[in-house]
Amino acid sequence: MRTLTRKGAATRQRILEGAAELIREHGVAATTLDDVLSATSASKSQLFHYFPGGREELLLAVARFEAGRVLEDQRPQLDELTSWPAWDAWRDKVVDRYRRQGRLCPLNAVTSHLGDRTPGAQAVVTELMGRWQAEIAAGVRHMQAAGEIDPGLDPERAAAAILAGIQGGVLIQMSTGQTTHLESALDLGIAYLRSSRDQAHQVTGSRSAP
Repeated sequence: MRTLTRKGAATRQRILEGAAELIREHGVAATTLDDVLSATSASKSQLFHYFPGGREELLLAVARFEAGRVLEDQRPQLDELTSWPAWDAWRDKVVDRYRRQGRLCPLNAVTSHLGDRTPGAQAVVTELMGRWQAEIAAGVRHMQAAGEIDPGLDPERAAAAILAGIQGGVLIQMSTGQTTHLESALDLGIAYLRSSRDQAHQVTGSRSAP
């Protein structure tokens, strides 16, 4: 994207955030460009200046914006997975985020609407999941270095399993409105990490026993 002036960047961001808020409230199908213009006090020429591809380009920008919010809403807890209380605090932050979000997931709504005709939409989700998994894996590695998690555990696979549990729980929440499955996935995932060290010690002890 071309370099914008400070005023231009602010205008583009205002349009983007306004569109995102409307989609959160009303969904993608019910949000028109006229709605965005009205809500953001922007002109049609401004909208197409900053989003030349029109509605599709704006929706893709909203997808990127919402992907960024997924991780930002978990901070600072996601950055501080350095103790078991910290992991529990992160768990609570994730559950609270999705409980407040409710049954409508704006990122999923936008990317589903764009579908295969917009390759960038899949890239947005792929990048988000990669970053999210990497940050969880970093927390696993820190706990391994502190002697709290079995050093033989693969951090990336552990993080992938926890992330899969989160996504599955969110998907069920979108259907039921309940966070029960999300909470269970996080609780059991963290409990497994906690128990891995003791399980490793038991295996080592049984092997060394006469």
